[in-house]
Amino acid sequence: MALIQNSKSIITKVLVTGSKGFVGRNLCAVLGTIESVEVMEFDCENTSAELEGMLAEADLIFHLAGVNRPKNNEEFKSGNAGLTEEICMILQRLGRSPKIILASSIQAELNNPYGSSKLQAELALQAFAETTGARTVVYRFKNLFGKWCRPNYNSVTATFCHNIAHGLPVTISDPGRSIELTYIDDVVSALIGEIPSAEGVQESGFAFGAELTAYPITLKELAALITSFRDSRQTLLLPGFDSPLVKALYATYLSYLEGADFAYPLQIRTDERGSLAEMMKSRTFGQIFVSRTKPGITRGNHYHHTKTEKFMVVEGDAVIRFRQIDGAEVIEHRVSGRDFRVVDIPPGYTHHITNIGNGELVTLFWASEIFNPDKPDTIFLKV
Repeated sequence: MALIQNSKSIITKVLVTGSKGFVGRNLCAVLGTIESVEVMEFDCENTSAELEGMLAEADLIFHLAGVNRPKNNEEFKSGNAGLTEEICMILQRLGRSPKIILASSIQAELNNPYGSSKLQAELALQAFAETTGARTVVYRFKNLFGKWCRPNYNSVTATFCHNIAHGLPVTISDPGRSIELTYIDDVVSALIGEIPSAEGVQESGFAFGAELTAYPITLKELAALITSFRDSRQTLLLPGFDSPLVKALYATYLSYLEGADFAYPLQIRTDERGSLAEMMKSRTFGQIFVSRTKPGITRGNHYHHTKTEKFMVVEGDAVIRFRQIDGAEVIEHRVSGRDFRVVDIPPGYTHHITNIGNGELVTLFWASEIFNPDKPDTIFLKV
């Protein structure tokens, strides 16, 4: 590895081919935050001479460049196998054997032009390792998804996210077809893990990278889940984010929104007391809503058998009072937007909140379950 003068740190010079592609862009964003790494980027606009200059310096190569949708099948061979072979030949001519990580595909196991070109690239890398003693690693990726993936190209997830976010139809030829999805952050994590440490044992030879987490889902389920993200702005209903796939897909979907669509209004209900709006709901989390209350006004005077709540005043001053439904003692908690203090509302206590300030009271509420008008679990009783 190259030692930067006047520095105590060893700097690893990393070359990323296909740096402006989906995987390359995400990888470079993370590499750029690592102080011990100097990134060199190679993409379509660079020349062979520039590639050779980078290969002459690189300690580690992430070879991500490739062709997915060529004008003709010959471009598969030149863009996948051909570029890999060129990189190996240049390195041998330079007498260099840096570690190389190749982004391949599970289609390398299939007999089609794309898969064959990926397999040839893998074999070129294996031959390079056997000839030079270099460490080369191949990752056979499945269906990748995440931010910055190009829609209407070679990713069904990107296409679904883009079209649904833009109000365009999605076409599913085989709704029951199951695919396996791998998230871009898991890919980047695995690739970053390939950067050798200064104290690490220098490995050699050809190997396949560890199989990454893959989430099976049918095309029908995928489209329905992404559609539910769009509809959540009206229903306010969010899916369970305890699922890593759901969390990653939701983040991916949001990345396809246009800037003007980042914000959206809530339905505001107003009466003589002030106003109230529900913000989000979840079958596992409950719901969150916010209210504005005029001075001197009281909200509440009810209790719940099972439902619990949390109140937090974010602006103004209030008093929250409780009384056990079969008791006489009144409990008081004074709260202010200056303190960000949360008050729990236990079941079996009738309760209310009163604006005791001179201005408007703004309160954030959480309820442990979504309000169900057929089973409200809300019984009127004055404190």
